[in-house]
Amino acid sequence: PWLPAGTGDPEHAFDEKHFHTVMNDFLRALPKETRAFFLRRYWYGDSIREIADAFRVSEAKVKTSLFRTRQRLREALDKEGIVI
Repeated sequence: PWLPAGTGDPEHAFDEKHFHTVMNDFLRALPKETRAFFLRRYWYGDSIREIADAFRVSEAKVKTSLFRTRQRLREALDKEGIVI
């Protein structure tokens, strides 16, 4: 569990600026196609099928890419001490 900075237990406070920096760095480091899949799915809410059709790839490729990207993101957040 996390809390916005400045509220509740300081031991579990969430540093929003740090989180944004980590996320932006993570996204910038991704290959262009992988970043596009991730953003289309989790920012714009596109379905797997919509993403696959837009990029003319299989749904399996999109699913695999998203799975691996989520794993890498989890590792990056853990490395920075961010628990969600």
